[in-house]
Amino acid sequence: MKLGAADLRLRAALLAALLLLGVAGAQYAYSKLMLGGQTTQAIVLGGAEYAAEGTLSGVVQISRQDPYVVVQGLGHELILPIDQDTERAATTFNTVQLDNTRLNARTATLVNGELYLPLDTLARGLGADYKTGDFSLPISALTNVSSRAGKDTDRIVLDFSRDPQYAVNVVGNVLTLVLKGVNANPQTYATRGAFVPSFEVTSANGDARLNLTLGGGAGYRLFKVVRPGSVRLVLDVGPGLPRNVAALTDAPRTPLIVLDPAPKGGGSLDIPLEVARATGELLSKSGWQVKLTRSAAGRLPIAEREKLARQSQVFVTLSVGRFPGANRQGITLYQSVGEQDAQIINAYRDAGGSSPLVRAAVGDGGETKRLSELLLGELGARGLKAGAQQVPRLYLAGQAPHAAFELELGWPQNARDLANLITPQRTGKVSDALALSVATFLKARAANLTGSGQ
Repeated sequence: MKLGAADLRLRAALLAALLLLGVAGAQYAYSKLMLGGQTTQAIVLGGAEYAAEGTLSGVVQISRQDPYVVVQGLGHELILPIDQDTERAATTFNTVQLDNTRLNARTATLVNGELYLPLDTLARGLGADYKTGDFSLPISALTNVSSRAGKDTDRIVLDFSRDPQYAVNVVGNVLTLVLKGVNANPQTYATRGAFVPSFEVTSANGDARLNLTLGGGAGYRLFKVVRPGSVRLVLDVGPGLPRNVAALTDAPRTPLIVLDPAPKGGGSLDIPLEVARATGELLSKSGWQVKLTRSAAGRLPIAEREKLARQSQVFVTLSVGRFPGANRQGITLYQSVGEQDAQIINAYRDAGGSSPLVRAAVGDGGETKRLSELLLGELGARGLKAGAQQVPRLYLAGQAPHAAFELELGWPQNARDLANLITPQRTGKVSDALALSVATFLKARAANLTGSGQ
């Protein structure tokens, strides 16, 4: 039957209406937002401004843990339920947790499958300045400096107005603590300590720096204390503490590949160990140096696994999904985002720039992405579909100075995945793909370093 012009116009109008109704049931409008001095986009739901997870990721750390989302930053932690009813989420009758306080405020929601967070609730929990169209962060400032002399260690305590980004660099006996974007008054401090008689705070290019000299045999320990509304960095210096540098500078001359099979989880299958063994055998036969952090007899202690991670050029954790009842399947490659857990790695990257010498010891941060892309391509070429996901933290991978990620091989709780996991052919395909991508990556890396004059 041939449709007339009127019928076609009616059908187009109906399709447009259906599309509008299909936008997750949400009625919203776009708005312009100044976020930390940068212009971006927000939406208005129920008269309140919301920003997407991706928009906020450069300001705070967001971890989605359905049915909640955890937001961390500026020394605060917020827990917001994810309400898929956008109209209900935009009311102030929802219960959220800001640090240790529960109160009524707008909560998170989903629009077209994407996570959105209410800016007024975020500002209230983070202590940020907010008015419609403008979300500004308080200046990070060093508010107080104190020190304490001890029998075995001297302690320096730094208090901040909000959570700072920081990195440690040790060159010779000089320790430099870089405080990124922190406002501080330059000053030299005298202490009564035997191990740190004095230290200096300087300021340049928007960053603050603390400089001190480590005495003979002295090392350091740095940790952060976060309380609601306050952040403190504590630096201990003394002869009984490590310098945390040797593991990087003592890296083996031959590239080291570390395969870290996670515990197998429930059941009799040990797929992570099988894939690690098969991959290690393929690489070893080709002349590469490979070490496994676990055997059938057990797993290495955490300190030894950390040391191997710091010496590696490639570090891969192999795991299977271990959450009972999870409705997931397939292979997933996890990459951590942001700065490394090992602050010395961040310091080398900040200080090294394009130096080939530094890049040989500590990668440029893009190595994980390059190896991940190679591996996803090799898996795809073998008919194995794999996805990639960014996560805020992978502990052992965060200790590695070069390419590092976690490869989740599947979910034994899923019947389809279980059938695939117990198939030797699939294990062989994964091992082949991982071995070939690692070898290809390391060959290209060696050629790049040689071409740079290393």
